[in-house]
Amino acid sequence: MKVVTGQVMQSMDKRAIGEFGVPGVALMERAGCACADAISKRFGDGAGRKAVIVAGKGNNGGDGFVISRILSQRGWEAPVLLLAAPQAVTGDAAVNLERLDSGVVTSLPQGLAGQEELIKSATVVVDALLGTGINSEVGGVYGEAIDVVNACGVPVVAVDIPSGIDAGSGRVLGRAVRAELTVSFALAKLGNVLYPGTELGGRLVVADIGMPQAVVDEAPGCEFMDRESARAIIRPRSVIAHKGSNGHCLVIAGSAGKTGAAAMAAQSALRAGAGLVSLAVPAALNPVLESKTTEAMTIPIGPEDKWHFLAGALGELLSVAKGKDAVALGPGLGTAPSTVYLVHSLLTALDAPLVIDADGLNAVAVAPELLLRRRGRLTLLTPHPGEMARLMGVSVPEVEADRIGCARDFATRFQVYLVLKGARSIVAGPDGAIAINGSGNPGMATGGMGDVLTGVIAALLGQGYHPFAAARLGVFLHGYAADLMAEETGTRGMVATDVQEALPRALQRLTVAEGGAAGTSIN
Repeated sequence: MKVVTGQVMQSMDKRAIGEFGVPGVALMERAGCACADAISKRFGDGAGRKAVIVAGKGNNGGDGFVISRILSQRGWEAPVLLLAAPQAVTGDAAVNLERLDSGVVTSLPQGLAGQEELIKSATVVVDALLGTGINSEVGGVYGEAIDVVNACGVPVVAVDIPSGIDAGSGRVLGRAVRAELTVSFALAKLGNVLYPGTELGGRLVVADIGMPQAVVDEAPGCEFMDRESARAIIRPRSVIAHKGSNGHCLVIAGSAGKTGAAAMAAQSALRAGAGLVSLAVPAALNPVLESKTTEAMTIPIGPEDKWHFLAGALGELLSVAKGKDAVALGPGLGTAPSTVYLVHSLLTALDAPLVIDADGLNAVAVAPELLLRRRGRLTLLTPHPGEMARLMGVSVPEVEADRIGCARDFATRFQVYLVLKGARSIVAGPDGAIAINGSGNPGMATGGMGDVLTGVIAALLGQGYHPFAAARLGVFLHGYAADLMAEETGTRGMVATDVQEALPRALQRLTVAEGGAAGTSIN
């Protein structure tokens, strides 16, 4: 599913009207109808139901006027509280304001003071205040109106996006409406799917309003990864497949106290469908990893009394890496100076597709320019925000303030694929392409989850998936496995090996098509 900024959506509206001759008032009518339909589906129709539409003077308010008219035709009481003088409403919104019966609209340029009891008596409040066009902090009568709506204790349906949410980032512009349901038009906006906007929007429904398909297809945007997107990427496995045809992955990982990271990366690669997995570990740790893993083949590297990788292990590791379909580097490596030097050497020397995580990323952060020596070879990084900040030489708040921008900038500058982990992980390609992951839950906020993801992505690369597809499918599969676990056990106490063991079930659920009504709905 494509998601766009508010500015792109405005350009799409203008193009539909100017190039394709779609009347703006028709788009508004369809948008209002879509919202009214969603409200009817959620709350029913007929006498005794009341929708209080809180409207601004712009097109978002115009959508609200359409909602009022349609719900009234269905037996609802649907008063409009307009935070402007009627003469301040112009364009298509004014057309729909004129279509309302007299007495339905109360003009309140000074705000909602005195309307609290009316709002509290509603079945539902419709937020048609601001829409996607705002980019500055909300104050004045609109800010006060948002506070009144949030305090009313009545379910709220937001029109296109909750008022106060930046449509391009999901950021709260001072204050924002908290909705139970949001109906967005034509395409979801970034603010609908990125935190905190997605949390404040509740359930999201994306409604078809008859936008010309060429306008939708040609609009610049990002991909939102949901079940259908993931299902479209998964390739069927041949009935004559064998271990050699499903990829041989090498995992270079482990140091004293961090054998679990190495084991989880290796086992997760197997759970994600890799045919063979070899696990290269410091020789002193080999007995431990032999016990922790069964199907993965362990390879002791370096002196038998060393608990971390030494710089001199380069030759052994390059020999082991020959013929491998993908290499994962970093889980539990440690940060000993000799290990960091080894990582730098491997960056230059390894030819196989390379996934770098954890301490591998910390080593890269010392000299990120070494990534440029891998031009022409496939490199995929999986940093969390702290690691991303170190890679870029900025603060974590700076990364979190512009996750898409940071991921895109680094991926294009160093010509790598990158997964910026977190709630709504961002996948960036060296060509600037962006995808946003829609799976996962707070139960994943525990150690080891990144090691599982590293193994999953390495396994998909080893099976021959395009790197952007491997990253997108990998992050979705990882989160989806956690979602399946949460359905059974809740999110408290979930651990990384729970997700690891749920991977085959997640793949099975994604592979088997699920029935359902047409249209797009995100929970």
